[in-house]
Amino acid sequence: MSLRLNCDLGESFGSWKMGLDEAVMPHIDQANIACGFHAGDPLVLQKTLTLAKQNSVTIGAHPGYPDLVGFGRRSLKASADELKAMVHYQIAAIDGMAQTQGLTLTYVKPHGAMYNDMMADAAVRATIMQAVSDYHRPLVLMLQSTPQSAQHQQEADSIGLELWFEIFADRCYDDDGKLLTRSKPGAVHSKEKMLAQVKQLQEQGTVTTVSGHTLTLQADTLCVHGDNMDGVNAIQEIRRLIS
Repeated sequence: MSLRLNCDLGESFGSWKMGLDEAVMPHIDQANIACGFHAGDPLVLQKTLTLAKQNSVTIGAHPGYPDLVGFGRRSLKASADELKAMVHYQIAAIDGMAQTQGLTLTYVKPHGAMYNDMMADAAVRATIMQAVSDYHRPLVLMLQSTPQSAQHQQEADSIGLELWFEIFADRCYDDDGKLLTRSKPGAVHSKEKMLAQVKQLQEQGTVTTVSGHTLTLQADTLCVHGDNMDGVNAIQEIRRLIS
């Protein structure tokens, strides 16, 4: 399995710092950059794009619900038109700032509750897919790899949308292919389990679920988190594993 590494970055806001972007960026392939709704601000966005350019990292929009206080982790009830407008507004912001630096925005990965809603609710997923497809130039949509990935691929194919399927290095999977909720023990892997999961994915294309079952997952990109030095160190080891 050939995997690219992606990471959520650009999530600082004003004087509040989130993440270790400078330490993470040299080790990843794709940066999912916050667009100002759940995190980030114009200056943070500009600096994160510059950092990505310096490290030759592919850039993606990381749109979320307009919820800075909740960090975009709370669902927001919105009509399809409102949701499309939210997504387009955020994509356009980072796309324009990227072009100013001579960069090209390549893909979109929704954040937090928007991402979870997209995976759980077919109507939300259809709206987000259509929003990305309707953008004035082609962009790829990143979404979680699950046992339903073939169905999701058909949904995207019907509107001419390219998908990248994503798996997670540091999260435990439930038997149904969803991520084990963070409220349950073992939901977030230790460094040792994280590296073992990445090795299994790389060599066999599978993960071991919370109950010990083997689950086959299609994947194009691997999500890693680097908001502390332990995470950054793990990213460097993961980089070596998949290179």
